[in-house]
Amino acid sequence: MKRPLFNQPIFSRPLFNRLSSRIFAIFWLTLMLVVVVLLLLPHLDPRSQHTIPQPELERYQNAAARISERLSSQPGTLQKKLLPLADPERHKGMQLYFTNDDGELLTPHQRTKALRNFITSADSPDAPRQKLYGRWMVAGPFLVKDQQQSALMYIGRVSHRPPPFFLRILDQPFHLLLLTMLVSTPLLLWLAWALSRPARKLQEAAQRVASGQFTQDPTLESSGPLEFRQAGASFNQMVTSVNQMISGQQRLLSDISHELRSPLTRLRMATALAQRKQGNSTELERIDTEAERLEAMIAKLLELSRMQIHGQETREYSDAVSLWQDMLEDAEFEASQNQKALSCGPLQPWPLAGNAELLISALENVVRNAIYYSKDRIEVQFSANDHSLTVTIDDNGEGVPDDQLQDIFRPFYRVSTARDRHSGGTGLGLAITENAIRQHNGSITASHSPLGGLRVTLMLPLAQKSQRHSLSQPEAR
Repeated sequence: MKRPLFNQPIFSRPLFNRLSSRIFAIFWLTLMLVVVVLLLLPHLDPRSQHTIPQPELERYQNAAARISERLSSQPGTLQKKLLPLADPERHKGMQLYFTNDDGELLTPHQRTKALRNFITSADSPDAPRQKLYGRWMVAGPFLVKDQQQSALMYIGRVSHRPPPFFLRILDQPFHLLLLTMLVSTPLLLWLAWALSRPARKLQEAAQRVASGQFTQDPTLESSGPLEFRQAGASFNQMVTSVNQMISGQQRLLSDISHELRSPLTRLRMATALAQRKQGNSTELERIDTEAERLEAMIAKLLELSRMQIHGQETREYSDAVSLWQDMLEDAEFEASQNQKALSCGPLQPWPLAGNAELLISALENVVRNAIYYSKDRIEVQFSANDHSLTVTIDDNGEGVPDDQLQDIFRPFYRVSTARDRHSGGTGLGLAITENAIRQHNGSITASHSPLGGLRVTLMLPLAQKSQRHSLSQPEAR
């Protein structure tokens, strides 16, 4: 037998199955990828130092040789002789820089920031290189000298090519931030999906329970991080415990009702024997009437008990026409036999999900109650929106006092007015209806009717597409 997941030893569980471990790992993996990308970008950067193409290298070296010959033929210090050569106006689109052997700039002028950066890594005239800074290409160093001193020459020129993609990213922090977000987005999306999927399944299971479907979902224990699987296992245990508790309470009520029938049957037999021996009397008739009422009450209790036990077990998809059309036609016939008029609004096939027997019984109890207590008129109206169906039942009877409108749905409650004084009812009909509507995640209210009697309003949620696929179709009635 498989051990429950939440009873396994902590050291036997894979570390990555834990939600906290996944979040920690994803965080560091994302950070590591960003660091790797940032480390790789300089190597992909066209500005990185690379060998000067041979034709350009030869041109630069020849220029350095000519400058050296010119310097050797001129008198004066080397720095004074280099100043005219470093004049920005002398070379169109090109700039010459000169430094001593220690890298100190001999000819200060514009654009020295890029030069200073380049000098730190390119200071050997035996291996001249070049590097791009934005649109400014710097190459060097090349050795120039006169008869006594030497200097290093660097050449800067404008590059007419557009800046490469990586260059624009590295030059603009906002673009670099966007790249970081782009690299981390797939991992973060995967993490969000891994967290939301089991959470959404748990939410759907909770919604099913809230709508009255007390069923376990084994998939809650088989997917997702460990914490969600533990929550799923606990959720399924909770559903099992609730089912057992409800079943136990209702079976107890059912057993009590059955046990009451035995002494009740003996009481009625004893009453019948007494009537046979002594003849009819008011006292014996009263005993028999009360016994009959008690038997009817027990039958209603058994019906309520069966409803609460089996109401969650049988769930199917149906519609308002197939549920109530025949019942309403029978009610119209019954009302006409009692010289009363029952009118019904147009009934359409609104989708409903639940226990068909309970839904039929719920409306039937209210309609027959209205027929019984009305003077001569009953109206049943239907209205629906995108999410719910509302049914209103009006009669023109005596009505119910304001302070008792909320109490008529309590079991065994009977109104202390002419409406219920001589009915002989058990006070369970509307309680059965209220229980059935509540099991289907609906509501029931009582108010004064425009006809002068009682108005009962039923509200039931319409079945959604997800419920229609998950519930079975009803059998033909």
